[in-house]
Amino acid sequence: MVAVMAKKVLVTEKLAEAGLDILRSKGYEVDVLLELDPEGLVDAIPAYDALIVRSATKVTREVIEAAANLRVIGRAGVGIDNVDVEAATERGVIVCNAPTSNIVSAAEQTMCLMLACARKTPQAVASMKDGKWERSKFSGTELFEKTLAIFGLGRVGGLVAERARAFGMNLIGYDPYCSPERAEQLGVELYDNVDDIVPLADFITVHLPKTKETIGMFGPAQYAAMKDGVILVNTARGGIYNIESLADFVAAGKIGGAAIDVYEAEPCTESPLHEFDNVILTPHLGASTKEAQTRAGIQIAEYVSAGLEGSIVPTAVNMALVPPEIMDAVGPYVPACQLMGSMLAQIDGDIPQYLKLTAAGSLAGADPSILVAGTLGGILSYKNVAVTPVNAEAVAKRHGIKVETQSRPDAQGYASAVSVVADGTEISCTLADTAQVPRIVSLFGYQIDIAPASQSLIFEYVDAPGKIGTIGTILGSAGINITTMQVGMKEKEKNALVYMNVEGDVDDAIMGKLREGLGELKNLWYVKL
Repeated sequence: MVAVMAKKVLVTEKLAEAGLDILRSKGYEVDVLLELDPEGLVDAIPAYDALIVRSATKVTREVIEAAANLRVIGRAGVGIDNVDVEAATERGVIVCNAPTSNIVSAAEQTMCLMLACARKTPQAVASMKDGKWERSKFSGTELFEKTLAIFGLGRVGGLVAERARAFGMNLIGYDPYCSPERAEQLGVELYDNVDDIVPLADFITVHLPKTKETIGMFGPAQYAAMKDGVILVNTARGGIYNIESLADFVAAGKIGGAAIDVYEAEPCTESPLHEFDNVILTPHLGASTKEAQTRAGIQIAEYVSAGLEGSIVPTAVNMALVPPEIMDAVGPYVPACQLMGSMLAQIDGDIPQYLKLTAAGSLAGADPSILVAGTLGGILSYKNVAVTPVNAEAVAKRHGIKVETQSRPDAQGYASAVSVVADGTEISCTLADTAQVPRIVSLFGYQIDIAPASQSLIFEYVDAPGKIGTIGTILGSAGINITTMQVGMKEKEKNALVYMNVEGDVDDAIMGKLREGLGELKNLWYVKL
């Protein structure tokens, strides 16, 4: 028997021990190499199945093309600017991040900087340490009843809105992707364009991604239209505020203060803003809390593990986004599809040329690529082929499998189900109870209802009295225990299907006795999951 090698994970930047422990507990071989230069990463990466980075490691096309075994790239944080996502997608490599890991820390950093800027706290601290007592010089302003404009009402922007509302601030916002219902829930009055909202704000904070539209979003025209004394905060992405023109408006006294935590080029040790006492500059500390780092490590470890196992990766940035309500329904079916794929591989013995997957009931309308990837992963598991939603289509083509998918609102009495037909062999599965255990509900057209165990025997024969007793006698004599069993019938054909979960290895000798003892036996399979 050929030993299965443990999958290898390379971590190139500091990751919380809790995350490393998760990976190791799942049986992965984890190497933490913190001093790799670009050439060293290219040399090392061919040996690894997964790569975990933070913001410093540049995962270039050269790195990805050298990574013969790479299946997943995990970014322990939010931004993926340092990963060539296009190159990864071309190679079928999942790129995922941990977008919720630091949202609380980033929101708190925003409030911290807003308060520090409004109350001139850093300047007062510096004055005190110089041995001075200058109370009148550092008179500030309250947040209470001031108007805060929030640009970007996603995860972080929403948390900032909740916290600012607790300070009694009036909230206005701009986000073309935010629904009126969400804005109302957050207590934010939504505006359709930047020019309308800019003149109304006493404070402005941005929580936007780095895109062509957002870089330089605030420049001379926007600064000129702002209220005198406005305070600006940025804990999102460098470059959203045009720094050169911002410095001009700070120098002129138009802008009362600014607090910047992120920069276009980092590390940033000099800029036009460095000379101003009323500008707070911090070295990208939004995610720098113990809690955020632990959360990032744990989340990315779970997502990378899911990718290596062929399961759904909810934060994959190079897959079609799946709405949360669909994700909740589809996600648990991925292991069920892997199970069905593995059974099909053992029943048929060959790679199918045709595969049809039907998502029924509440799964109708879900992205079928997630389910197809799980099924293909099961079918090809004995070949040690990693299948992900990113590369499922390419894997199918490479193995000569034509894949079709369809949806059906009727799940034949179940809330949801997935049916797979591979070269005419049919199997259907649903999920049962709160544990969402996969249950086979149809096999070869026989209606059954059973949760497969790690070892099963499947019999198909012409029905006659005494068959079950014969099976039980043969297995009992061999010390094989029957744990659960289901019988399905085909009335017109007088055939029966018996699906039997067993404990104890069934060797060739026992299989021979079963074939001999059952007489008109059409098929017999021993399935191990």
